[in-house]
Amino acid sequence: MSKAAAVTGANWEAEVEKSDLPVLVDFWATWCQPCLRLGPTLDQVAEDFDGRAKVVKVDVDQEQDLAVKYGVMQIPNLVFFKDGKQVDQVLGVVPRSVIADKLQKLVG
Repeated sequence: MSKAAAVTGANWEAEVEKSDLPVLVDFWATWCQPCLRLGPTLDQVAEDFDGRAKVVKVDVDQEQDLAVKYGVMQIPNLVFFKDGKQVDQVLGVVPRSVIADKLQKLVG
């Protein structure tokens, strides 16, 4: 089971826009092999930043409106939010260190 909570349009505002913590949103799909490869890395990041940042997942097939709203044209697509606003983005499979460095800058 993933350490990253699934987010939908129904709970997006509460989980991302109104979060007191920085949020890393993984836009992904079940058929996307690179997304599946990135999953364990995101689980590790979620553990590393537990209590300091949130890591959540959005299935682009199930939540097309969110994907369109944030201009997601390819996946995996990692979007970083702070104070409810998009502040950074990473496309593709990247090392854990890259993700952790970007989150660390947001948590201070």
